Amino acid sequence: MAYERSDISLITMVSHIKHWRQLTRENQSCMTEFIFLGLSSEPRVEAVLFMVFLVFYLLTVVGNIIITTVIRIDPQLHVPMYFFLINLSFLDICYISTNVPQMLVNLLSRKKTISFMGCAVQMYLSLAFGMTECFLLGVMAYDRYVAICHTLQYRVIMNRKVCAQMAVMSWTCSLLSSMVINVMTLRLPFCGPNTLNHYFCEVPAVLTLACTDTSLTEMVVFIFSILIVFIPFLLIVVSYICILSAILQIHSAHGRAKAFSTCGSHLTVVTLFYGTAIFMYMRPRSQSSRDRDKAIAVFYTIVTPMLNPLIYTLRNKEVKRALRRMVIRHRFSRRM
Repeated sequence: MAYERSDISLITMVSHIKHWRQLTRENQSCMTEFIFLGLSSEPRVEAVLFMVFLVFYLLTVVGNIIITTVIRIDPQLHVPMYFFLINLSFLDICYISTNVPQMLVNLLSRKKTISFMGCAVQMYLSLAFGMTECFLLGVMAYDRYVAICHTLQYRVIMNRKVCAQMAVMSWTCSLLSSMVINVMTLRLPFCGPNTLNHYFCEVPAVLTLACTDTSLTEMVVFIFSILIVFIPFLLIVVSYICILSAILQIHSAHGRAKAFSTCGSHLTVVTLFYGTAIFMYMRPRSQSSRDRDKAIAVFYTIVTPMLNPLIYTLRNKEVKRALRRMVIRHRFSRRM
């Protein structure tokens, strides 16, 4: 039965991809490329931004690779919490790699362009990875709830099969949801100006270039935002209410401090990511400002993925200890 469902979902995804390609070919007859306005038109500012975002990108990739390596090498970190952290690290590398390399090239170029097909792919991947992060943060909050409120049953409830199913569902739902939004966006005719007031292809920015009424597509985007952003956020809120209630019942000050430190890093990441994502996607278009939207987008597409590895290493004692052990083993092996 499970195989039948997976076959059906795979067939559905393939048919969506074929339809998506057909739509991009049809629209390319009217528009072949988009021109980005970017974050600035001043060469000096662009040079500074290039250096800053290059450092951010390298920190994100290297930091998340280090976290993944430490977790995979250290047996003490082979628990559900760190399985989801590996997923998040891999996701952050994919997320930032969708937009930043193109933006870095554009910062050094006079003509900041992207092909219609390239824009469609970038729009799909950035939206899919953003949605996956919403789901994963919700799943990680539930994992923390089980670890603190049902400590004795933790290994039974959060077994390998359940963790794998949660991760697969997070990725699958996001990829399919992003496909629906992309297909609806690409069905719109783009026959007018092709100047995009953004630094990458994001759905709200692309919709402003459609030369027809976009209210239906905007409504679909808003509904998906509620389902994919708000529902995991609600799960996070409920989980942390239960966690806080359980922590307050712990008599030991050391036990309370340990429980708070376990949740602190995750709660920091949730606040950073959800604060900007909710503001961006769950408000009326009439209240949007292109310059402000670009600044917000920088935060959740570049800054947050860069901060995630720093937060999880600096605020997580177990990861810091594991990193220390790995460095000591490396030094010892070099001496041998």
